[in-house]
Amino acid sequence: MTGPLNHIRVLDLSRIMAGPWAGQILADLGAEVIKVERAGAGDDTRKWGPPYLKDTDGNDTAESAYYLSVNRGKKSIEVDIASTEGQATIKALAATSDVVLENFKVGTLDRYGLGPNDLKAVNPELIFCSITGFGQDGPRAKDVAYDFMIQAMGGLMSVTGAPDDAPEGGPQKVGVPIVDIMTGMYAAIAVLAALAERSQSGKGETVDIAMLDVATAMLANQAMNHLVSGETPVRRGNKHPNIQPQDVFPVRDGHIVLAVGNDEQFQRFATAIGRPELSEDARYSTNRERVRNLGTLHPLICEALGAKDLADWIAIFGAQKVPCGPINTVPMVFADAQVRHRQILRDLPHPLSGTVPSVVSPMRFERAALRFETPPPLLGQHTNEILATLGLIKKTTD
Repeated sequence: MTGPLNHIRVLDLSRIMAGPWAGQILADLGAEVIKVERAGAGDDTRKWGPPYLKDTDGNDTAESAYYLSVNRGKKSIEVDIASTEGQATIKALAATSDVVLENFKVGTLDRYGLGPNDLKAVNPELIFCSITGFGQDGPRAKDVAYDFMIQAMGGLMSVTGAPDDAPEGGPQKVGVPIVDIMTGMYAAIAVLAALAERSQSGKGETVDIAMLDVATAMLANQAMNHLVSGETPVRRGNKHPNIQPQDVFPVRDGHIVLAVGNDEQFQRFATAIGRPELSEDARYSTNRERVRNLGTLHPLICEALGAKDLADWIAIFGAQKVPCGPINTVPMVFADAQVRHRQILRDLPHPLSGTVPSVVSPMRFERAALRFETPPPLLGQHTNEILATLGLIKKTTD
């Protein structure tokens, strides 16, 4: 057995990030994922560069790094869904698929006769998952959305960044398209749940995933902080709103992240920095009081940490089991001994470049081990193969 979803076929009509991220998760889990792309153009993200993958001669290909990050393990077929022929192809694929992923504007696929009811007519057991900015209903249902705007609308940017009165203050987006990624994650989870339910009922399902819903759900503890207290969460930079000390602190040669999560850890931390009396001080002995008295605690910690270099503190806190870490650059992440040991960076074979680096799935299974052998496909790379399998063109032989 290779991958727990090796019996599942996914028809991926999505593009950009959220839908393709869900499709890549399912492909990593072993599903056959057929990516449908616009004839002659393909997924918008193919043009979202530089950088682009280099071929074996060192020249840019048409494969952008952005596209490569989210389409591993799929097959690509070019289809014009506005044509009668293209619509027939989609229906033929749907008839033999378990799942459809799509992120067209609300109503678009219905106009082409490819909406959930149309495709379920040819396959009643189909799981049809729609991913949109605002969902299938409501006053903004037909509006287009992108990750950046939803980070803003969903409140995430109101709690990300330094306070307004700080020199670098102001709202900030997260450094990766986090709402797209989490929307893809929620979509994949919903599809898996629908597949599990189908195994009991034998019936298909329609799934409605909205980016704004996801962004709102992602507010997590910040949402509950507001709902419980009535207060509006604010930007605190790197300071945690509920747990202290958790922040970025200056050390003699740079910065360190501390994530002290409970009172026992704080006792060990205070001892490690040579200030054991802090853990006995009523102002700091409990997390509740540390949060309340952060204004006086923070400078004491900064003063102590400024006496040593980063490597010294990493060793000291490591010995005391105090959670901490350096702020790694992206190259430093891939050079990290633990990351290298886990082999999350792999080189996959690629028809243009020889190999292409890929950050593979973090999921690990003992019996149904995941395999990473298929790179993101070239535009239309599998069109003839798939159409021949469906009997829509004559199968060619060498």
